[in-house]
Amino acid sequence: QVQLAESGGGLVQPGESLRLSCAASGTIFSIRTMAWYRQAPGKQRQLVAEATTDGRTNYADSVKGRFTISRDNAKNTVYLQMNSLKPEDTAVYYCRSIVQGRLGDRHEYWGQGTPVTVSS
Repeated sequence: QVQLAESGGGLVQPGESLRLSCAASGTIFSIRTMAWYRQAPGKQRQLVAEATTDGRTNYADSVKGRFTISRDNAKNTVYLQMNSLKPEDTAVYYCRSIVQGRLGDRHEYWGQGTPVTVSS
């Protein structure tokens, strides 16, 4: 079993920055993909950014140039640096991970979510 622990959310003003962290723990052979999603009130959960094992990254158009995803594979941790935050970035942010077992099996895990509120 794998657990994802997110941290770093909070209340900030427009234009400010936040850094989210998500640490994976448990029985891990390797982590294929680590990603951040967000869900605003009344809306569907959507991809914000993802990072693969080989260093490829992908971002939602709405955050390109403002958010940066990075991984520390030695710590099984993924970060999301969020700059120039806007009120429309307000949402609960979830960490998602695809973990590969020793036999090649892959499993998806989600964190509990950390709220981000951008308001003046």
